[in-house]
Amino acid sequence: MVELWSFGFVFLAGLITALATGLGAVPFFFVSDVSDRWNVALWGIASGIMLSASVFGLVLEALGEYVHVALGGVSIDPIPQRELLLLGAGLFAGILLVYVAHDLIEAAEVDPRQYEEADFKKLVLILGVLTVHSFPEGVAVGVSFADLGLQGGTQLFGLVVPLLAIFMTIAISIHNIPEGVAISIPLRSMGVANWKLVWWSVFSSLPQPIGAVLAFYFVRAAREFLPAGFGFAAGAMIFLVLTEFIPEALAVGRSLPGDGRRELAAGVAAGFLAMVPLLFV
Repeated sequence: MVELWSFGFVFLAGLITALATGLGAVPFFFVSDVSDRWNVALWGIASGIMLSASVFGLVLEALGEYVHVALGGVSIDPIPQRELLLLGAGLFAGILLVYVAHDLIEAAEVDPRQYEEADFKKLVLILGVLTVHSFPEGVAVGVSFADLGLQGGTQLFGLVVPLLAIFMTIAISIHNIPEGVAISIPLRSMGVANWKLVWWSVFSSLPQPIGAVLAFYFVRAAREFLPAGFGFAAGAMIFLVLTEFIPEALAVGRSLPGDGRRELAAGVAAGFLAMVPLLFV
């Protein structure tokens, strides 16, 4: 049985990632607009962090007892077919979730401009769309806490917390900042107050702590399917980067020299390198 305090701890981590989205609205307290150059770079950093955390964190963690990484190189023991099948099934399921979610979001045609003027029914629709959009990030956080309170990890507030969970919480939090910027830009053009920009940005990520708790419960209750859980989170995040983050960055960068590809590449490289320490955890 999973202890109640574990759920509270994981929910708090998911809430931190949601609150980080509000940081995307903070620049508007000081400037009237965020340059396209910085916006593209932020999307690039978020993309690099998500890709690096997915590969070096989640996928390697799924195969942790068979893959050994050290400064001298990487060695791989024979991996049982069952582990590979679970990882592959998880990757496919994560990709499928994001694909379906993307279709639902496009069909609903929810725009941040609708937040401020939404009535109750519209808010329910918006929250539903945000749930399928934010859920994969919450799942990634929840899965990374699979070994919370167990052997290994580091002491934090008197608890044994997996280093992967710390990295993943930081990674998702950083990823949420450019999302907050993207949400704030159209609201700012409507003259929405700064503090409301923060609220609506956080609101867009509120499903993440829920997704984190549900994923955590799954991987703790059915630990034999842990590779599938890691694969699910990795597949969802990698597909999100390829189908949403990078296209969004390229769309924003159309007015820049080279369509912003230089800023995007620099951001991806910086985000990717920032998460390399996961290899040696």
